[in-house]
Amino acid sequence: QVQLVESGGGLVQAGGSLRLSCVVSGRTFSTYTMGWFRQAPGKEREFVAAIYSTGGRTYADSVAGRFTVSRDNAKNTVYLQMNSLKPDDTAVYYCAAVRLRSTTSGAEYDYWGQGTQVIVSS
Repeated sequence: QVQLVESGGGLVQAGGSLRLSCVVSGRTFSTYTMGWFRQAPGKEREFVAAIYSTGGRTYADSVAGRFTVSRDNAKNTVYLQMNSLKPDDTAVYYCAAVRLRSTTSGAEYDYWGQGTQVIVSS
């Protein structure tokens, strides 16, 4: 059973930064595509960023240039560095994992964390 545990959320002022972390159990972390998604109140879940087993990355247009996704395979951890935060970034952020598939579609991810709340005040 693969488990994902996010941390690093919190309250920050607009223009500030946060770094989210997601630790994944298991011994095959390096083979996973790791995705970050978010869901704001009253809105559908949306894709934020993904990092593939090759190290390649994809970002949503809304966060490109402000957010950076990275991974440390030795620590089974994926990170989301969020800079220049805006109130529109307020949401619950989820990390997710899927093996051997490069995708940004949430429906294709097999494992999900519990989420961490990010609130950006204006």
